[in-house]
Amino acid sequence: MKHRIPPPVIGLASAGLMWGVAQALPGVRLHFEGQTLLAALLVVVGLCFDVWALRQFFKRRTTFNPLNPHKASTLVVDGLYRISRNPMYLGLLLILCGIALWLGSPLNLLILALFVWVLNELQIKPEEEAMAKLFGEQWQQYRARVRRWV
Repeated sequence: MKHRIPPPVIGLASAGLMWGVAQALPGVRLHFEGQTLLAALLVVVGLCFDVWALRQFFKRRTTFNPLNPHKASTLVVDGLYRISRNPMYLGLLLILCGIALWLGSPLNLLILALFVWVLNELQIKPEEEAMAKLFGEQWQQYRARVRRWV
């Protein structure tokens, strides 16, 4: 791994940046009926994804530390991992989508895109390299049938 910033810290920084954008440009906000409810629903679904995915790691007794993927002892491919190779990051993205919606600034869509790009480059690609080295053909088969995000 080339960096030492855990994905939740990247997510927190992204949320802070979204808040800063919304505060700096209060006139550029969208508001609609049910906005807060929909935002809360996205956050709750994102949290559920994260907890469910994390449980899969505990169940398989393998590492969930994103900074040490080379210490994985098992390739987790069931549960949410059947539909996404990165359900914890997808959960974090859903949480950020909820925050962006709650803040109402359309400019925060750019921050969401930046978050996805940063996670892909700094976290996911190095994790995938580690999985390929650790699990070889099993990883290649899994990678061929399950998409990176959704």
